[in-house]
Amino acid sequence: MTGCNQQRPDRTIVIVGGVAGGASCAARLRRLDESAAIVMLERGKHVSFANCGLPYFISGEIHDRDKLLITTPDRLSQRFRIDVRVRHEVMAIDRQRKTVEVRDHQSGQTYPLRYEKLVLSPGAAPVRPRLPGIEDARIFSLRTIGDAERIRAYLEANDPRRAVVVGGGFIGLEMAESLSHVGVHVTLIELAAQVMLSVDREMAEWIHQHLRMKGVELILEEGVARFSAGDDGSLVVSTDRGNQVPCDLAVLAIGVKPEVDLARKAGLELGPLGGIKVNDRLQTSDPDIYAIGDAIEVQDGILGGPRRIPLANLANRQGRLAADHIGGKEIACTDAYGTSVVRVFDLTVASTGASERALVAGGVPYEKSYTHPASHAGYYPGAVPMVMKLLFAPETGRVLDGQLVGIDGVDKRFDVLATAMQLGATVSDLARLELAYAPPFGTGKDAVNIAGYAASNILDGDVEIVHADQVDGWLGEGALLLDVRTVGEFRRGQLNQAVNIPIDEMRSHLTELPMNGAILVYCLTGIRSYYVCRLLKQHGYRPLNLSGGYMVYCATYPNRCKGIPGLQRWRRALALETFCSTPEERSIVRRNMK
Repeated sequence: MTGCNQQRPDRTIVIVGGVAGGASCAARLRRLDESAAIVMLERGKHVSFANCGLPYFISGEIHDRDKLLITTPDRLSQRFRIDVRVRHEVMAIDRQRKTVEVRDHQSGQTYPLRYEKLVLSPGAAPVRPRLPGIEDARIFSLRTIGDAERIRAYLEANDPRRAVVVGGGFIGLEMAESLSHVGVHVTLIELAAQVMLSVDREMAEWIHQHLRMKGVELILEEGVARFSAGDDGSLVVSTDRGNQVPCDLAVLAIGVKPEVDLARKAGLELGPLGGIKVNDRLQTSDPDIYAIGDAIEVQDGILGGPRRIPLANLANRQGRLAADHIGGKEIACTDAYGTSVVRVFDLTVASTGASERALVAGGVPYEKSYTHPASHAGYYPGAVPMVMKLLFAPETGRVLDGQLVGIDGVDKRFDVLATAMQLGATVSDLARLELAYAPPFGTGKDAVNIAGYAASNILDGDVEIVHADQVDGWLGEGALLLDVRTVGEFRRGQLNQAVNIPIDEMRSHLTELPMNGAILVYCLTGIRSYYVCRLLKQHGYRPLNLSGGYMVYCATYPNRCKGIPGLQRWRRALALETFCSTPEERSIVRRNMK
């Protein structure tokens, strides 16, 4: 019988890499098996740190660097009896002998280490393309605490005024915000036509306009061609379209690539996307070697194929599941949906599932709806609108994707939506959810319920819809475009060829509408136009509701509109919350912003 303080050398589990996946795996393994020898090898200085918090350390929101350290080698050793070796890098795997070759970077020595089971958690490295001038010391990437410390030290020592952020994904957006917070003017360069590719183009437009409102200069659909020194000593970032942007520092945030060299050299199978291929038990092509985290390919919960999702929450979950299987539990790693959330200044942006772009590429049929629910009851102070996009199967109503942009209440609603989607919910299920309500927190019909109602109306045939990119086609076929907003709203901006009949005057103008042919009805958000569509349909007309209303149309075609109407409501709410501490001050701001 093995004593409680003895470890079995024949039961040695070696974990390569710490941070989220590796550290979670190690701690879970100890909870399952007190007798196993667990060795964690980390080539960096820190075994487990909050890499998602690095931008907020740079901005100063997180003041103490040590707050980023989730755990330390000493704590893992004392609490879990894990042999943690930092600054130790695995150079090779000998699958036949079941050993790894380890280099101790502190002593310079190399030694073999035998394993019974091996867990690979190498993570992913920032993409750093071979461009002219890329070695300039003022060009940074962000992956480790050391990277964050170097950026923060540069900011403090040089007091820069201009920065270029290359890439509009999570890290790029967070760095744009962080640098702006410390007084640096930011230019963000993105190769795609939008930032944050996890949402669709019209949803990203809300982010674009908010970034510009915050003083960030956006350069879209341009890639970086080279870096060079300006005549004044500045760093000049040149794009492939001839733009030259002088700055004092640049941050590369153009994505990450999985760290697979070790696996490749060991002959482990890689997937079609370049990550390590694993089964639903997180085993590689060698059943005694597991892989977790940013380096692996996961199964897409909507499209069914492989997908790379470098997110900390997935890595944590995978670390626990791999430990469970090593510990003798029967597990199956569930599909992944890419559920994510990011703060962009005052906005919160969340997404999950397969975007419209991904569904089109995958040949998956879908329908979509847009809603604009309030963050909480409108009569309670501080309520602001959100913009929600829902994609669903046209036959079954299964939820395929959700995208949500707003100032307040986004994360709460989105976790409900993501949970429902992963449980196979339909839009009708969303409408039936019983969710908590009180005026400071929500509305009698919660945002998730409203999204379910709108989609169910489409699915059940209660309303026929038209999307922004279909309007021109319908008008070309002779459809009437009917604006049912107030006269004042109509005068401030409308769609070309629109006829204005306010909703409250509709019944007295029914005889003026054509009985033959389609009538495209729209309002600001799609709610009033839905009411009119129900009215017209019962009188024998063929109405089509513009989904999402004038707001989504202008987000889809920003060049046809003077910004997105309704954004002033967000600005007003922000001004009230940010600058006013008393009801009297809020009253003054409201009067000035009317």
